[in-house]
Amino acid sequence: MSRNKTIAIIGVGNLGGAIARGLKDSGEYRPQNIILTRRHIDRIAEFGAAGFKIEKDNLKAAAWADLLIITVEPQQMNRLLDELAPAVDVDRHVIISCVTGVSIRQIKDRLQKEATVVRAMPNTGVAVRESMTCLATEGMNGPALRMAEEIFSTVGQTLIIDEEQMAAATALGACGVAFFLRAIRAASQGGIEIGFPADKAMLIAAQTSLGAARLLLENQTHPEAEIDRVTTPRGVTISGLNTMEHQGFSSAMIKGIVTSWEKAFRLYREDKD
Repeated sequence: MSRNKTIAIIGVGNLGGAIARGLKDSGEYRPQNIILTRRHIDRIAEFGAAGFKIEKDNLKAAAWADLLIITVEPQQMNRLLDELAPAVDVDRHVIISCVTGVSIRQIKDRLQKEATVVRAMPNTGVAVRESMTCLATEGMNGPALRMAEEIFSTVGQTLIIDEEQMAAATALGACGVAFFLRAIRAASQGGIEIGFPADKAMLIAAQTSLGAARLLLENQTHPEAEIDRVTTPRGVTISGLNTMEHQGFSSAMIKGIVTSWEKAFRLYREDKD
């Protein structure tokens, strides 16, 4: 359904660029059907060279596209919606907002239109087609939600959730990329301390992390079930695990996720006009 639509990715930064690269690499979407916008257009020149349309005028992009994927920072959202409002056609456009903390109702109220809006919370894994994208809309069904699901399923996995869970999706799914990367970095640093060169330590840590994640996804098991497979009485693994737990490994991760969740609730309110 969405493959025949023209798409505008509005406010391209790290996330918007990752979405564009992921869609192109999926082979399901042609870059000629995707327009990217940024105020400083020279910063997205590489996408123009890759076949995407690029534009600094958001109104022109909105007039050209059927689907509007908004990827600006929360503090830019009100200004952008005010700018886009004259161009939004409620009978034509589907708006997919990837902006933290801004509800569907707030978007409609700011536009002063009953536009079709889907909220999406992907992560930068879209660039390598390994995103976890949570989606929500009013009514939890309809063509717009299916369009969003079709788009983001080409760049990873999707999950439909209630809108009130979007802040939690931000903390666990979007911020979570950084949390797991920090864990991999820590593991690689441990590898260096026990004798590996930095590049080899990083390779072992990253690939081991990838393998652990695939065990859970493909076997559909609980982490403790997989942990039990590699722990033996008085063994090497359990000694390391217990030391990490004594140092607060799990509680630190949990506290970090909760802190990000609390911040996600406040972010748009803090910057709202």
